[in-house]
Parts: sequence; C-alpha cells; structure tokens
Amino acid sequence: MKRILSIAAVLTVLIMAFPARMSGQFRYGPAVGVAFDRPSFKQDLFTIDTQLGYEGGIMSELMFPGIGIGIDLGLLYEMRNAKLHLGERLMWESQGYGVETLRIHYIDIPLHIKLKWHKLNGLEDKIMPIVYGGPRFGIQVAHSKLDAFDFSGGDVGIDVGGGVELFRRFQITAGYTFGATYSYKAKVLTNFSARTPATHINFIYYF
Repeated sequence: MKRILSIAAVLTVLIMAFPARMSGQFRYGPAVGVAFDRPSFKQDLFTIDTQLGYEGGIMSELMFPGIGIGIDLGLLYEMRNAKLHLGERLMWESQGYGVETLRIHYIDIPLHIKLKWHKLNGLEDKIMPIVYGGPRFGIQVAHSKLDAFDFSGGDVGIDVGGGVELFRRFQITAGYTFGATYSYKAKVLTNFSARTPATHINFIYYF
C-alpha cells in the first residue's frame, strides 16, 4: 500500500509540473462514468454476479504540440460492486454467509499515454479518435463489512481503451482495467485472492 501511494504521488508531481513549460497544451475538466466489475479469483469456487458501479472526479490532459501524443492524469472516486455467492461453499455457509454484496470505495489515480488522430483534414474539429493506455492506482477508502476477507488497502490496474473527442471539448471513452495486484483475499483459505478487473465508460468535458 505504501509503495502504491509513493509511486502515485511522484508521478502526480511530475505530470503537474509539465504545464508550466508547455503553455496552452494543458486542460482539465469533470468526468463521470460507470464501471462493470467482476472480481477474478485464483479459483472458481462460487458464483460471482457482475454489478454496476460508478465513478466521477477530475481528469486532466497534457498534449504535446504537433504530434498527437499526450498524457492523461485523473483523480476519481470509484465504487466497485459485486455479488458473491459465498453460501455455495460449506466453509462460508457454516459461518452464516449467503449471497453477499461487496462494495469497495476507491480513490483512483489513472495515468495514461494518449494518442489522438489529429490530422484529418479539418474533420478533427468535430470528431477525433482516441486510444490510451497506462496504470491506474487505486486507494481503498472504505468497503462493505464482510469479515470473510482481508482487504489490501489498495491495488494497481492496467488500463487500455479508446473513444472519440467531439468538438474539441467532449470526450467519450470506453476501456478495460486489468487487475495487476490483488484487492482482497479470503481468511479461511491460503492464497485465495481476488483481483478486480472492470469495464469503464466515461464522459469528460474539458475546459
């Protein structure tokens, strides 16, 4: 957890220092979106239902002039949500668990390399394709009271996705987060942990 926080803090400071040297290329704005989360355990021991989560916060963008490549940096609140059918296994049923809803609340710091197709003979003023990829640092700030699991306090994912920019203001993106580290693990089993990959759909308005 301390390592995640340290890496995220250093990267944030470095990226936020760039705009002073590259006037006119930096912008920011509000972001809202939804996330479909389905935890990925090391073994399939019980049924998991995908649930709808949501996120919102601020995204910033630093584009390097003339080449269509830049960097995204965000500060988002995210709620990840899933239903775990723990009662399908005696080890949890005997403790009184059944179908349990697990919600984890995160402060997310996504950091992406972004590519825009910005030379489209004027069409880019109306619509511009985008692709992006990079790490997402998640800090767990709260979660459901579910004593069957120990929570990591934070995790790291790898984002990949794409979308469009409309009229040089609005961005609509869809992406997938691959869980790189675990989010929580069972208390009654050895090395039975879950990563939390998710599909994201986001709407961003840049000032």
